Amino acid sequence: MTRASLPLRPDTATDLLVDGALIPGSGGVFDVVNPATEEVIGQAAEATASDMDRAIEAARRAFDRTDWSRDHAFRAHCLRQLRDALLAHADELRELTVAEVGCPTFLTHGPQLVGPITDLGYFADLAESYSWITDLGEASPMGIKNRRELRAEAIGVVGAITPWNFPHQINFAKIGPALAAGCTVVLKPAPDTPWCAALVGKVIAEETDFPPGVVNIVTSTDHALGEQLCTDPRVDLVSFTGSTDTGRRVMAAAAPTLKKVFLELGGKSAFIVLDDADLAAACSMAAFSVVTHAGQGCAITTRLLVPREKLAAAVELTKNAMAGLSAADPTDPGTVCGPLISARQRERVENYLRLAREEGGVIEIGGGRPAGLDRGFFVEPTLISGVGNSARVAQEEIFGPVLVIIPHDGDDDAIDLANDSPYGLSGAVWGTSPERVNAVVDGVRTGTMGVNGGIWYSADVPFGGYKQSGIGREMGRAGFEEYLEIKAVATPV
Repeated sequence: MTRASLPLRPDTATDLLVDGALIPGSGGVFDVVNPATEEVIGQAAEATASDMDRAIEAARRAFDRTDWSRDHAFRAHCLRQLRDALLAHADELRELTVAEVGCPTFLTHGPQLVGPITDLGYFADLAESYSWITDLGEASPMGIKNRRELRAEAIGVVGAITPWNFPHQINFAKIGPALAAGCTVVLKPAPDTPWCAALVGKVIAEETDFPPGVVNIVTSTDHALGEQLCTDPRVDLVSFTGSTDTGRRVMAAAAPTLKKVFLELGGKSAFIVLDDADLAAACSMAAFSVVTHAGQGCAITTRLLVPREKLAAAVELTKNAMAGLSAADPTDPGTVCGPLISARQRERVENYLRLAREEGGVIEIGGGRPAGLDRGFFVEPTLISGVGNSARVAQEEIFGPVLVIIPHDGDDDAIDLANDSPYGLSGAVWGTSPERVNAVVDGVRTGTMGVNGGIWYSADVPFGGYKQSGIGREMGRAGFEEYLEIKAVATPV
């Protein structure tokens, strides 16, 4: 079905999507703030518990009373239709996303917008190509000959709770595979970035063939609505991305109904530089990574582990790289480091910078608010030296453009330092010896690793963590299968 592409503007993002209809929130509206200017740029719908209840009921009804979960071809059609409609709106969405998220414009050509939209096609392909029935052949348990098969089926209603740092990426990483698997969804996005979800809801309602209730989008500043998704017995799975502390609360809230949880949580990932690596290239990459989008990424490598004998040189090289990556206006195509999302997040980062000084750390560059930017939630790209791996700034997730540099005493020590963390989400290693590099990759307990600048991010690559970085995997076939149940069927022959 072909539909006209409708204009997307801030004043079109003031509704919820519930049971196929765009409706106002029962609680009125709340303000959306531009992180780069601190100005109110529009409003979003303020949902209440009753709105969430309606959304959950709609998702339950759509799953139980329609053939959505069984019509694989139709699901693929709807996902491709959504992909194409959103790509037609890419320019409008780019402008609104930069204004709402504060992300640098260059990122919207990749993981902040176009990449996640395009990836919907990958999940559409999976819906059509996946082996939904697996023949196990014949066997004779208890002397009775049977033909056996396994059937993969959608788990049911999915409650998706998403953060503000990469909203399009994380929203689509949840709803894409969930819908492809045959689930219905209630999405509650972060209150800091409601437009990225609400505008998708408008496109779904007006430009696609998704049946009513299959996708529901509920924006609100009330975090209790996320808890409602976790506790409601009509919800079969909760998929959450956010902090480890909140992940624990999600898990506890879901426990009484024994619903499945997917958790993608915090990280304090290590960037390991071996003594045979190109030190300048490694330090430059480490600096670029930690300042991209002001360091607001759970998988960003925020601990730089360098050979002790090269520490002084590494500090200078990293400082020089950071000096060329100043915090700046995110609408400038050359900006890498934009603002933090909010005043509260800026205060959190500044508290960690004070703590670093109290712990004996040396601020090698940065450490404050950038000169010349009187408005906006900006923090300078910052390099901290002089602390050990046990320092709080080396152990806790800061979520800002802050890199801690720590010396190591050889490959084994570097592995030990990398693993000396409650997290295990991502990591990187630089070196020229394949054997040594592979030993590090094998030794570090983390969900993803980049080698010499390798980029693992892609629709077909599972993403998730070890230890307190989460449970399960998102993206790829493994992420798709998070939303499936397996039914074994036996028939006498």
